[in-house]
This record gives sequence, structure tokens and C-alpha cells, in this order.
Amino acid sequence: MWSLETLGRVRLSRYFYMREFLYSEIANFHQMQNIPENPDLAIETGSALCQQILDPLQETFGRVAVRSGYRSPSVNQFGNENKLNCARNTYPEECHIWDINTGNQRVAGASIVIPWFVDHYQAGRDWRDLAWWIHDHIPYSEMWFFPKLAAFNISWRPQPWRKISSYVAPRGTLLRRGQTPDEPLEQRQNRYRDFPAFGGLRLPD
Repeated sequence: MWSLETLGRVRLSRYFYMREFLYSEIANFHQMQNIPENPDLAIETGSALCQQILDPLQETFGRVAVRSGYRSPSVNQFGNENKLNCARNTYPEECHIWDINTGNQRVAGASIVIPWFVDHYQAGRDWRDLAWWIHDHIPYSEMWFFPKLAAFNISWRPQPWRKISSYVAPRGTLLRRGQTPDEPLEQRQNRYRDFPAFGGLRLPD
């Protein structure tokens, strides 16, 4: 039997613990509990998200700020029904419910901000520079970019969809599932040539 205290202390990866993903502004304001129905599955998928996606981002750009992580099915459903920017639980791209699917349907995602990139973005940098860097370096499944702070959702799946969408101009779908990028690799690399070296901030063991 998992206690909430024990669950929060679970280390998902080198840099992230479960507690960082359990806070929900929706749950906090509306006095709801945001606790996994299947903690073991939530830990399994959340660990994959952190180890394969978030850790490499932090080792490259420094701190990764988590804005929204795990949502229980009940919290997410409440958010959807009350128009609080939550997709319906059955929406194929819903990634915040880490413990609702099994097998190859597993998914875990989070809404994050990379402060290093925020400074560049607020100075006019194109969000696609970061999107293409992630595409060329990280085994993400989906990304959705938002205007404020260049925040974006990023997800993990056992079989990545490799899809990129944005609410920032140019709005829409930058890369569809199964599509080859319109920009060739050399052109994409020119976009992020001044980015930090991949994994260059890795901390000592």
C-alpha cells in the first residue's frame, strides 16, 4: 500500500522525484486529491518520461521547471468538464494521466519551461529552434508549444509519435505523426548551432 508521503519520495530519475509532478493548481484550488489510481504504473511511465526526456534536457539547458505533471483521471475529467484547459480523458493525445493505459498505449507527459530558452524566446527567438533541437536529440512522442514563457507539453510513449504542434505563430502542426521534417537536417542544425552541447551540464556521479 502506497502512502502519499512514500509516493512523493519515489525517485523517478537522476534529477526528478514523483512529488514534483503531483502538484495540481486545479486540485489545490478545488480541494481535490491528485493521487494515482495505479501508483506502480504511474511510476513506471513517469520514470520513462524523466529518464529519457527530462533528464537530457536538464543536463543540456540547466533547470527544467515543471508547470503541470501528473493528473489523476478524476482531476483531469473535472478540468475538462469545467473548461480548465484539460483534454478529455479519452482523447488520444492526453498525456497527463500516466496510469490509465497499459502496454504500448502507455503515455506520460508534462508541461514544462526551460528558463535558459525563455530568455532567448523573450528576446525574439523562434520557438521552432528549440522544437527542432529536441526532435533531433530526444526520443519525445509529442510536443505542443504555448505563447507564455515558451512553455510546452512534452510526452513519452513506448512507440513515439514524433508530432509537433504549437499555439505560437506559426500556429498549427509543424510535424505530423509519421511525417518527414520539411526542413533538412543541416537547416535545422543551423537554427540551434549556438545551443549548449548535448548533455554538457551533466553533474558529477
